[in-house]
Amino acid sequence: MIKDFTLYMIFILSILAMKRSFAQETPKLIIRSDDIGSFSAANHAIIETYKNGITTSVELMINCPWAPEAIKLLEEFPDLDVGVHLMITSEWENVKWRPLTEVPSLVDDNGYFYSFIYPNQNVPNAAILEHNWKLEDIEKEFRAQIEMAKKLVPRISHISTHMGCGNMHQDVKNMLAKLSIEYDLPQDYDYGLKMFPNIQLNKQKDFDAKVSAFLDGLDSLKSGEVYMFVEHPAQDVSEMEHVGHEGYRNVRQDRSEVTKLLTHPKIKERILNLGIELIDFKSIDYKSIKEKS
Repeated sequence: MIKDFTLYMIFILSILAMKRSFAQETPKLIIRSDDIGSFSAANHAIIETYKNGITTSVELMINCPWAPEAIKLLEEFPDLDVGVHLMITSEWENVKWRPLTEVPSLVDDNGYFYSFIYPNQNVPNAAILEHNWKLEDIEKEFRAQIEMAKKLVPRISHISTHMGCGNMHQDVKNMLAKLSIEYDLPQDYDYGLKMFPNIQLNKQKDFDAKVSAFLDGLDSLKSGEVYMFVEHPAQDVSEMEHVGHEGYRNVRQDRSEVTKLLTHPKIKERILNLGIELIDFKSIDYKSIKEKS
């Protein structure tokens, strides 16, 4: 009897150990939905993909006119992870954004941010790097955005950058690393995440092909790795109809399909069946990562 009980306990402990091992080895995935604050259509779509989909982290653009609405929505979901999405561009033709501070080297003659970071052959003279930008102006503006975001959304957990502005020059990268330490806000790439496989959603022929490509991407995730997927949900509404710039005109369709993708039942089911753990930035022990690096 004792022998049988002992064997039974060994069996149970073995099963528990296997489960723990599986949990440790399962792929982890951050679904990052960018540009909350940019449009009301983006705000509500992003919240929808969090409530009824797979979004785990959102990136707040504090300069934009719809940021106040975004902040009200975020207050309704206190567990939703939020990063400050630092921005120094205003890429869309029919809506323009301005800095929080006086930074003359970062704006055009009308006081708007330039459209792009890097030169666009279809829109000459519209990129920051085509002008005499000043590092002190970028730092001044970044500081203002960080401080306003922390004031209005105290739970801000990390920093990300819009259109890759944090990588535009080594001096900018160095300055942003300094601000990250000063404000105790890790940058998104400080976590050592792997990017979700390049599934080229915008090149898929139709929505079903996008779903299939995303499912294939999920199937390819490796055990024990931590990945990040980045996209830009929005609603399929008239507000987005005339949002665009040269080279990217189908914004309404493209971003509304992102919303459908991140709430799609087949995708949610595949994540569950594969045992993929959806996580956010605030759940990662960043300090231990830093100590190991």
